Amino acid sequence: MKNEVKKLGRPVNENSVRQQRIKELEFKRENGLLKRGRPVNENSERQKRIKELENKRKNGELKRGRPVNENSDRQKRIKELESKRELGLVKRGRPKKIGNEIAA
Repeated sequence: MKNEVKKLGRPVNENSVRQQRIKELEFKRENGLLKRGRPVNENSERQKRIKELENKRKNGELKRGRPVNENSDRQKRIKELESKRELGLVKRGRPKKIGNEIAA
């Protein structure tokens, strides 16, 4: 007894333009020759900038975020608070309640 496998659907014309294109694309895909998307121009300003930033990242020269202004009011307050913390003048947490009074 032979088990015959019958193809379902409409027969495929192997010589059609579409089938030839599909075979060609499959061949290119297997060999790694299939290029997709827009080609990159290596000499463009953007590509030069991307390479420059990449090199800076590797060397650790690229700083992230906005630079801090040391003379701003906020930074002055932060430095003042840090110096008080180092001296132990700033108490942490919530004030303690003793009886009816709040201890500082």
